[in-house]
Amino acid sequence: MDIRPGKNIAIKVPLYRWAETVAYYRDKVGLKVAKELQNSTGFVFGDMTLWVDRVEKQSQVDVWLELFTDDPDRALEHLESPRRDELEPLDEVNGLWTSDPAGVVLLLRNE
Repeated sequence: MDIRPGKNIAIKVPLYRWAETVAYYRDKVGLKVAKELQNSTGFVFGDMTLWVDRVEKQSQVDVWLELFTDDPDRALEHLESPRRDELEPLDEVNGLWTSDPAGVVLLLRNE
């Protein structure tokens, strides 16, 4: 089974901590802003993009990772992880949501 790192990491941040978290990565860490959206700021993070996402109804920080695979369904089976598609719509992305045993959310998707 071929599962490899994707291109995105997301930090899901509660609304009340979002602005200062974005400022921290931009001003203190010194990461270059790659893209700004209404509820998300993407930073250049090596070969990846680190997204700091504002989540209105969230009480704690979550880290979400993207993994590439040729067959998301088979990868889910291989990982023996729960399917978590209720987390966020994927729209035009060919993939699915799951999580590791510690609860870190994983996006298994085609590259």
